[in-house]
Amino acid sequence: MEIIIASHAGFCFGVKRAIKTTYDTAEKAEGEVATLGPLIHNPQVVSRLESMGVRPIENILDFDGEALIIRSHGVPASVVKTARDAGIKLVDATCPFVKKAQEYARQLKEEGCTVVIVGDKDHPEVQGLLSYAGDSALVAADHQDLEGVRKVPKIGIIAQTTTTFETFERIVRQCLRKAKEIRIYNTICDATHVRQQEAQEIARKVDLMLVVGGRNSGNTTRLAELCGLTGTRTFHIETQDEIDPFWFQDVKEVGITAGASTPEWIIEMVIERLNQISEKSG
Repeated sequence: MEIIIASHAGFCFGVKRAIKTTYDTAEKAEGEVATLGPLIHNPQVVSRLESMGVRPIENILDFDGEALIIRSHGVPASVVKTARDAGIKLVDATCPFVKKAQEYARQLKEEGCTVVIVGDKDHPEVQGLLSYAGDSALVAADHQDLEGVRKVPKIGIIAQTTTTFETFERIVRQCLRKAKEIRIYNTICDATHVRQQEAQEIARKVDLMLVVGGRNSGNTTRLAELCGLTGTRTFHIETQDEIDPFWFQDVKEVGITAGASTPEWIIEMVIERLNQISEKSG
């Protein structure tokens, strides 16, 4: 059985930066270090950080340690103010691409635009973006979410960084019907777009596709959805323990990709498990 591994799989730049920032902070700190919510959407990484003493907390006011890390997805502006008012030392590990989207959201609001955020309204990144976009801001996961929206003078459009380009494009077209003036900032991370394209290209060539990453990871879930749309059998797994050898009966080629929050060591363990299955069946 041949294993084809995506070259763009695993940690993205923003996640690598967040992990390094957290490790460096924990190493230098004399007191407690915590993250505000899970640092990234990968339970195994979060568990490793907890074993190092870096735990996730949900309520800022419950923290009385040395440093509180803002996770890669960013947080609402009000959260930052609350922490600073409480005298808590913040370490900002927000992905720079998310930071840029936050800046665009604030800019568009100040320019008098109704801001449309393309993404998942329940995702922490989008929740943070909303805080910069103003009370009139809208969130759309699909163009149909805007069908009942009244016309406004100006619309400004940004995207959750892990949104698919196709979804962004559909919503932009819908916005053209809702305003005479539109400003568009394509805030989709380039690495996300490349990763999604490569995953689909591999899926079209193989008999079975594995997408590795946390089930709470939006970008990993989207990768699995896109691979499944090619018609190739696709399984979203978190670790090698979820792999069923029966999946690979009559499978000659299997593809592997992974979400932006999936560490290399998990991908390597998945590959090792596939090699064991291949040896037994061979």
